Amino acid sequence: MTQPSLTITPRSLDMQAADLLREQILKGRFAPGTRLLEVDLAAQFSLSRGTIRSALQQLTHEGLVVQSPYRGCAVCSLSSQDAWELYTLRQALESLAARLACDQITPQRVQALQSGLEALARAAEHQSWQELADADFVLHQEIVAISAHRRLQAQYRIVEQQIRLYIMASNALRPNLTQIVAEHQQLVAAIVSGNAELAAQVAKDHNSDGAMLVEQLRQIERHTEKQAEN
Repeated sequence: MTQPSLTITPRSLDMQAADLLREQILKGRFAPGTRLLEVDLAAQFSLSRGTIRSALQQLTHEGLVVQSPYRGCAVCSLSSQDAWELYTLRQALESLAARLACDQITPQRVQALQSGLEALARAAEHQSWQELADADFVLHQEIVAISAHRRLQAQYRIVEQQIRLYIMASNALRPNLTQIVAEHQQLVAAIVSGNAELAAQVAKDHNSDGAMLVEQLRQIERHTEKQAEN
């Protein structure tokens, strides 16, 4: 009987290019609004324009890149409407995930959450906003995974890269990194306690800083509009 091939197919070049571009965007090396020219990126990565085009299409699907007629691709800018949509959607998804995680908690999952908190604390000690945002996102990913709700997980994956941008923007409004760690400790403690109502409420309150981000972006937009009128 012929055994099935167990050879692992390497990731395609376009997916590798998408990974590299995503990392550059999420680390702020490509600022919001930056145009992404196929010819320049192809030269930079020593890849074909077709490969770069496919990578940009993937990032457009993830919401990190926007394509405009006659202008090509650019890094997505977070508008007040974007922030409001991500804030309210994230609040709903993560509140439900925290509630469900209470029924799925095990010693191994407690350890996974504790490891996430330790990574967050290290980032705060290093005073690294990038490291903090990454650890923040990974911890929430873990909570969603623990929920054991496949459709919730699928919906979260659709917007998760946009949520990473949102986390970076909202965390920047709060210079006290220790406070951010404390809020996550409270969230994990509520989940570990098994109190579903408490966990859901803490998760909802945890996302309340989104309102601050929305208002800040609205003020910037109003100021920009006034300047354009003068």
